[in-house]
Amino acid sequence: MSAPPRLRSGMVVPLATVTAMSENNQTQHLNFQAEVQQLLNILAHSLYSDREVFLRELLSNASDALHRIQFESLTNRDVRDADTELSIHIAIDNEAGTITIEDTGIGMTQEELVQNLGTIAHSGVREFAKKLEAEKREGLIGNFGVGFYSAFVIADDVTVTSLSYRPEAQPAQWHSTGDGTFDVGPGQREKRGTVIRLKVKEDAREFLNESRLSTIIRKHSSFITFPLYVGTQRINEDQGALWRREPRELKPENYTEFYQQLTFDFQDPLTQAHIATESPVDLHALLFVPSSRTSIERGDEQKGKIKLFSRRILIREDASDLLPQHFRFISGIVDSDDIPLSVSRESAQTGPVITKLKTVLNSRVRKALTDLAANDAEKYGQFWREFGVFLKEGIARDPSTVSDLAPLLRFDSSQVTDKLISLSEYKAAMPEDQKEILYLFGQNIEGLRQSPHLEGAGAGRNVLLMGDVVDAFMLVSLREFEGLKLTSLEDGEADAKSGSDENAAALAPLIALAKEALGDQVSDVRATTKLQNHPVRLVNSVKGGAAAMERAYRMLGRDYPASPKVLEINATHPIIQKLADGGKSPDQAALIKDVIEQLHAHAQLQDGVQTSPNAMISRIERLITAALAHTAG
Repeated sequence: MSAPPRLRSGMVVPLATVTAMSENNQTQHLNFQAEVQQLLNILAHSLYSDREVFLRELLSNASDALHRIQFESLTNRDVRDADTELSIHIAIDNEAGTITIEDTGIGMTQEELVQNLGTIAHSGVREFAKKLEAEKREGLIGNFGVGFYSAFVIADDVTVTSLSYRPEAQPAQWHSTGDGTFDVGPGQREKRGTVIRLKVKEDAREFLNESRLSTIIRKHSSFITFPLYVGTQRINEDQGALWRREPRELKPENYTEFYQQLTFDFQDPLTQAHIATESPVDLHALLFVPSSRTSIERGDEQKGKIKLFSRRILIREDASDLLPQHFRFISGIVDSDDIPLSVSRESAQTGPVITKLKTVLNSRVRKALTDLAANDAEKYGQFWREFGVFLKEGIARDPSTVSDLAPLLRFDSSQVTDKLISLSEYKAAMPEDQKEILYLFGQNIEGLRQSPHLEGAGAGRNVLLMGDVVDAFMLVSLREFEGLKLTSLEDGEADAKSGSDENAAALAPLIALAKEALGDQVSDVRATTKLQNHPVRLVNSVKGGAAAMERAYRMLGRDYPASPKVLEINATHPIIQKLADGGKSPDQAALIKDVIEQLHAHAQLQDGVQTSPNAMISRIERLITAALAHTAG
């Protein structure tokens, strides 16, 4: 059995200790780290409805070990037991109450047992332990993938005996009862590979049944490519590599079963791309789009996993870099005869073949998502809610992706409230006299629907509403679509309307007071007829993406110098008209300045800009006092 690729136990073992252990050839009694002791305690003493997950995890590890020796044998002639059949055998001993799982894989030395079964290799161990403690435990373990230590869900005594493929290696043994410690030392084994012996708990004796184990294997592990035996009966079908078969031979349930076994995700995938091509590169691939972000959570990361094969031989366990970062949620298998088997696992990452693979895979994933959007809008909506932010991030990170990813974008909009729309749909519905794609960026969609910016330029026109922080960074790169410029309503130039000379003259005293009251808080104050129901609004003096970036950084809580905006006042609004009349009286100037400052603060709040609460409270109190005095008078 090779190093388990999922959550492993852990302890800190100094290199000197490992070396001494090998030289002395003695059994060592070692302690797990505190976090792993906590995890083992949970696994050992909690009951789960899906305890059968232990078999799925251990068989996956055994399959990985077989893939590794298969690859090693192709590049290394000096391999122990080179002619041994690559297989997995499961045996039950009802009298002893044990299950043994044996593979003829790459095997492990004593040092590797410590490293692979006693070292933290998953950054999410603490998080997973916390989840198990804090959340309902039923079903959680089956969706996380706990690797080798899932054995303790059904066993209270686990022994691992292994013999490495290296001719000079000696057999080694690892043993633990899940009590926070383990022993490691010399073992007894003559064949290459690994055997795991599980002493089954009394309340888990249902698994001491060949039929029960066979059912679990058919459910979770039937697509393992190596022969898998329970007793003397082979359980998994010899159907070859699924990704090498013709799509017309497969049914939807074949894809679903394979996806679930590949990813340990019990949900169905949203869609898949089954690729078979010989030009410009030989490629057989099966890529899946998961149904939720929780399906790809790995500690602090959210990413899928792509296994890279050459001629059905696994050469890289995780080759997720075959796809760009914005498609990191994809999981699957990539297989190419054009990758030479003589290349090392580590170096199979660059070169002309890999470059071609990346190009084809990127194109096919985009096509799969385009087809999903065209054929199943509901599923694509689900995809967008879960993974749309990844595509926005892709555009923000790399402007060269705009033409590829822009057609996949979806947005809320001011006039279409029952679904998200694409840029193509927006363009097709534009009035003939509209020459720009209008958008509005803010803190949340519902707030944007009440924005004064939707008046005037937005009146009678659909406006894209963007409420994610990442939208602001995306807009720096996404400046146009199919020849149409993206224009923010906050820029104040998307509408041909403007304040008339007559309005400007009538409001001149009020505008002068406003400029005096607001000072350098604004770059200008001007009259407008663009507004209808709101007395004022703030428009950008800095245009387009730069203004959105300012707000994005503020939303992230970062200090960012804000450019003063232009305060537009609605000449026809009753409040403004009252202020204009009052502005003719010098003794009303102080009160009018307070009202103007308060209206400015309201506009800032509508735009998601925080103002000084103390200053606002004091101002409101003065206005209330003035209102009460007027009422009393």
